[in-house]
Amino acid sequence: MTATPAPIGTVIGPDSFAIQHLFAAKVAEWRDAGLNVVGLIGEAHALPDRSCTAGILRDIVTGKSFLMYLETPPANTSCHLDGEGVESACATLLDQIAHSDLVVLSKFGKLEAQGGGLAAAFQAAIAAGVPVLTTVSEKHHEAWWKVAPDAVRMKADEQAIEEWWQAAHSAEHPAH
Repeated sequence: MTATPAPIGTVIGPDSFAIQHLFAAKVAEWRDAGLNVVGLIGEAHALPDRSCTAGILRDIVTGKSFLMYLETPPANTSCHLDGEGVESACATLLDQIAHSDLVVLSKFGKLEAQGGGLAAAFQAAIAAGVPVLTTVSEKHHEAWWKVAPDAVRMKADEQAIEEWWQAAHSAEHPAH
């Protein structure tokens, strides 16, 4: 008999930063209620004249921020995304995952689809059986569903997220 995989919630919506604000609000609520929630929330860089929205990742537990943008993008792209910054944030998170109640990861996007970025954190949470809440870059839905084919899709809505969490938590801690 194999263990049931941990529930994975995927918020679908066009506005990534609105979703990140929603995640931050839910994380604060859950942590205030005593849950051990770990992960990384994305924040805007607030820099003018940028076509790339890569900004900052903030560690939920420590509050430490990790830059995930380059001042100058590599040749042949307008993307300012700094993979090293994302992977550094991911590395600091890995030890927090196994003992957590829930992992919130800002996004599955370009780096993760290529096996980098936060991919190790997604893998660690899934392997540890810890529920994961995330959002997915529209361009990388196909890669995401290969990683997490049983993930629950939900709209960017506080009630939908709370209902997912209640179902995920109940699945992990069924009544005796």
